[in-house]
Amino acid sequence: MPRIAILQMTTGIDPVANADTIADAASRAAGEGGQMLFTPEMAGLLDRDRKRASQNIVPERESPVVERVSRAAEDAGIWISLGLPVLREDGRWANRALVFDDKGAVAGRYDKIHMFDVELASGESWRESAAYAPGQQVVTVDDTPVGRLGLTICYDIRFPALFEELGRRTCDTIAIPAAFTVPTGKAHWHMLQRARAVEASAFVVAAAQVGRHEDGRETYGHSLAIDPWGEVVLDMGGDRAGMQLCDIDLGRISEVRKQLPSLANKRDIPKSSAQ
Repeated sequence: MPRIAILQMTTGIDPVANADTIADAASRAAGEGGQMLFTPEMAGLLDRDRKRASQNIVPERESPVVERVSRAAEDAGIWISLGLPVLREDGRWANRALVFDDKGAVAGRYDKIHMFDVELASGESWRESAAYAPGQQVVTVDDTPVGRLGLTICYDIRFPALFEELGRRTCDTIAIPAAFTVPTGKAHWHMLQRARAVEASAFVVAAAQVGRHEDGRETYGHSLAIDPWGEVVLDMGGDRAGMQLCDIDLGRISEVRKQLPSLANKRDIPKSSAQ
């Protein structure tokens, strides 16, 4: 039964400080028997001031965060799921999730597909697509401590087709690292996370940003681990940053899929013809 660690962060505008926080968590998690550490979306840098952020968003191969976290994974002998912004070859940014194995090598790489472009009733305005290019690939990583791991990021959770494809690929666990706003978090966070776990008959691990950040934004927190039945295994609350560990019973997946074989019973919906 693998033990995972979830790091709930209040990520700031200094990538080196953020990387140190992640590396320290990796060491502590491994010391408590953790086999994989999950970090939130944008764990390496969270800065809504795009002019200032541009000084710290660099190609993946040049990122001090990537270098530090890779070394931390190798030193601690632990897998790490990391979220950070990177500079692409075409000059656009990508909101990226990286998975490092316990030797520090990148085992998986996913760029967020769905861009958060919204006007909230609270007055908050977000235009992710103004700086970030959407990803084009569905990504899974085999042979992780939590089985076949499907990669998503935050706003992706609102688009069932992505999770349908991850279900087709029979993922054991789906990572949904996030930086949810407080209004949308209060309304939909738990509901959506539990629904995705049930639909995929898989564990969901959602490491989240929390609290008031240096760039002025406020995030919802409530990092979660949810089992394939939709039961909440861990909820870290919305008050503070920190790390918690929990055990993931992968045997629960086959039990649930036998009781509710929705993946096996799924049929393609025929397209209606024009009348």
